[in-house]
Amino acid sequence: MIDDLQRLRNKLCRELAQSEHDAVIHTAREARRLGDTPPAAALRAITAHAREMEPSVDQLLADQPVGRALGRAVAQTFSTLRHLFFDRLIDAERSFRGTLLGLRHGVDCVRLLREVGVYANDVALMRWCDQYLLERLSLLEQAEQTLAWFAERPSRALQSGLVVALQAGK
Repeated sequence: MIDDLQRLRNKLCRELAQSEHDAVIHTAREARRLGDTPPAAALRAITAHAREMEPSVDQLLADQPVGRALGRAVAQTFSTLRHLFFDRLIDAERSFRGTLLGLRHGVDCVRLLREVGVYANDVALMRWCDQYLLERLSLLEQAEQTLAWFAERPSRALQSGLVVALQAGK
């Protein structure tokens, strides 16, 4: 059971690293796409938190150098595909919700990772997860509260990423 628990921990840490990479990249891209708006401000706060967390996430993967490199490579590939293709095809509101969905995925990884810490009697891991969840859940809730902004501006909500890119000359 201990070997399986360690394998689960390792898998979750790699998945978390991918999710946190996305939290840095996608929240920043979405914020740029949305400009000076409440949803963008909420995403910028999450970007800052994800950047703060990078060293400690790397520390969780310290004993998995191949896993860390692979996780980042996979995250970078998906991030590039999302940026070049998918974000340009979907509207601003859906892209924002997709970013929130990705952030919730990371939160779920940390919730499960915390439970692994409980079963492994890893107090340091449990504390790390508790701190992460306390901070990230608050920021995620703030971002979710800005969804009403899109309802107040339906034409902006329906703009595709391609339209925004063309208007910006990108």
